[in-house]
Amino acid sequence: MRKFILLLCCVALLLKVNAQPDAQASYGLIKRMLPQQAAFFKVEGLSRQDGKDVFEIESSANRIILRGNNGVAVAAALYYYLTEYCHSQVTWNGTNLHLPQKLPVLKEKVRRQTPYQYRYYLNYCTFNYSMSWWDWDRWEKEIDWMALHGINMPLAITGEEYTWYTVYKEMGFSDQELADFFCGPAYFSWFWMGNLDGWGGPLPLSWMQSHKVLQQQILKRERELGMTPVLPAFTGHVPAAFKKRFPGAKLKATNWTNGFSDTYILDSEDPLFATIGKKFLEAQTRLFGTDHLYSADTFNENEPPSDDPSFLSKLSARIYEGMRQADTAAVWVMQGWLFYSDRKFWKAPQIEALLKAVPDNKMILLDLAAEIEPVWKRTAAFYGKPWIWNMLNNFGGNVNLFGRMDGVAGGPAMALNDSASGRLSGIGLTMEAIEQNPVIYELMMQHTWQIKPVDLNEWLKKYVLNRYGVASDSLVKAWQVLRATAYNGKDIRDGAESIITGRPTFDSTTVWTRTRLNYPPGELLPAWDLFIHAAKNGINTDGFRYDLVDITRQVLANYALPLQAKWKGAFKDKDSTAFAEYSRRFLQLMSDMDALLATRKDFMLGPWIASARRCGTTAAEQALYERNARDLVTLWGDAESPLHEYANRQWSGLINDFYKKRWAQFFQMLQQSLRMQTEPDLKLFEQHIKQWEWSWVNEQKAFPVQPAGSSISKALQVYEKYRPAIRAAYE
Repeated sequence: MRKFILLLCCVALLLKVNAQPDAQASYGLIKRMLPQQAAFFKVEGLSRQDGKDVFEIESSANRIILRGNNGVAVAAALYYYLTEYCHSQVTWNGTNLHLPQKLPVLKEKVRRQTPYQYRYYLNYCTFNYSMSWWDWDRWEKEIDWMALHGINMPLAITGEEYTWYTVYKEMGFSDQELADFFCGPAYFSWFWMGNLDGWGGPLPLSWMQSHKVLQQQILKRERELGMTPVLPAFTGHVPAAFKKRFPGAKLKATNWTNGFSDTYILDSEDPLFATIGKKFLEAQTRLFGTDHLYSADTFNENEPPSDDPSFLSKLSARIYEGMRQADTAAVWVMQGWLFYSDRKFWKAPQIEALLKAVPDNKMILLDLAAEIEPVWKRTAAFYGKPWIWNMLNNFGGNVNLFGRMDGVAGGPAMALNDSASGRLSGIGLTMEAIEQNPVIYELMMQHTWQIKPVDLNEWLKKYVLNRYGVASDSLVKAWQVLRATAYNGKDIRDGAESIITGRPTFDSTTVWTRTRLNYPPGELLPAWDLFIHAAKNGINTDGFRYDLVDITRQVLANYALPLQAKWKGAFKDKDSTAFAEYSRRFLQLMSDMDALLATRKDFMLGPWIASARRCGTTAAEQALYERNARDLVTLWGDAESPLHEYANRQWSGLINDFYKKRWAQFFQMLQQSLRMQTEPDLKLFEQHIKQWEWSWVNEQKAFPVQPAGSSISKALQVYEKYRPAIRAAYE
């Protein structure tokens, strides 16, 4: 019997290594992408090479043959054909699938093999800053995008709260005891990472049940396409009620220091730690299955109680052992963010101790922001562990033009070919939010099927052709300007914000609204000019309209600073007339930005709130979810939240209804102080505006969910109105 079981295991392993695509899943993706042309494609299998995905494309009998070892490889073959031969593109912010009437024929077979075993996707934060309110239709589109771009290792934590509910109910906890544990739907990322409890709740059971089903749909599709999802594991975070139910348990109160109450972490030395860890993985496997990859981050932005290497070594060994007891094939996937965010604590001895306690083949490290600071270079490539080079790029879902274009074009390949990079095994995208800066994500995933750095000069020509449907030298020139300015990746960690989104102040920046640019703002104007010229010449693809609006938005967002300097100067000079004029212009700028952004669904508050309310099954649930949606992108917490504006968004609806109204109250207060010839009471204003903000968070109000007007017309209108004044401001 043992020999038979061993034989079955060997056969299963062989099938995994030489996996063939699920033809039905592959054809389903093709039909969703190209319903009119799907019949012209044929899917065939292909064996993996050296454990790496591979695809082939070939023309035969008026059909395009897509071969791959799994659905991801087949989808990547399709996308390679679409981008290289049909000059098409699929992004979150603009899609061009206007294929030639007769599909191009390949003169010879194309074959590509990836140098990366893993292509990782998602950050815990993405599940809230972008995905809080997604239904299956939106998830289906995202999984298709993932497959087209070669992703095979997605983080899959939707529905995790249902697993925890199941475990704690089995352990005898009542719903009342758990009510203060589960947070609202917009805050799961930080609940899952042990940073907060309860905020934005109480979480309805209907949410947990519906998202259990959604997670099952997500995982089914990902696995059909050959992806290996990463599911969560237990890291010690327990309900506050735990200390009453288990008074002898070894608990540690910890605090995230961002205005939230303590959370409780069960010490890994406590016997209950292994027991609960096993219960969690067993329950999760019953609900969702397993691919043996488990995400666990022990100290996300929380310091361990000791920096003693022996303590840290024992701690990680016990965490892994808890996984192994439930699943002997368990592999721990760890975000390396703590080594970046708290490098004062995590020095070489501490990192080495934490990592080396786990067998090398049982842990994968994510260098979470390698394009900003490659941690692998100061950790001896994570001391022998397999690791993945990731690009983070966006924090909080802030809206800005930003990226490290040259660094991303070269970084992964340079690491891959560096003898010091150890067991570099993959690349990935770990942004805190998606649906912005599509050029950077297209560029990053270009590495999936090549070992050399991307030649940006040639790649930008192809990007322009695929996105705009024309080979335009002027738009290539515009992108070279963008490359040298917004996308130069210099001086700042993440994209600059506009002062309009900051809590009103005389300063040119606030705590989270950091307005320092990585380029002189006047140097962006030539790119704007070239896009406006292209718009006048009739270029009008979906991607072009998005980019035109985004570049115009960025120019206006930057211009808010010189306008601020004008009204600030007028106030200092006690010139009431000039102050009234410049503050009026400042508010008008916001109105014009709002109207421009209203032409694109990508930049609208309405869909965010409407999708939140659609998740509710009762009026009370709808109100709760709307409050979550409003809070995350404004205050983040309560009226005293130190994180206010961390996730600010330059969105139509939010600008007019929140930022503009807030600034108008500030100007009214300053104008009154000029009339009364008194000093403005800024502290009193701050207390007033905090309460006003909190009232706004708790309002219920519908915003438009469909775009209004033409992006081209509105951008041209804004250009004619503002271009002379903006040019003069930077001369």
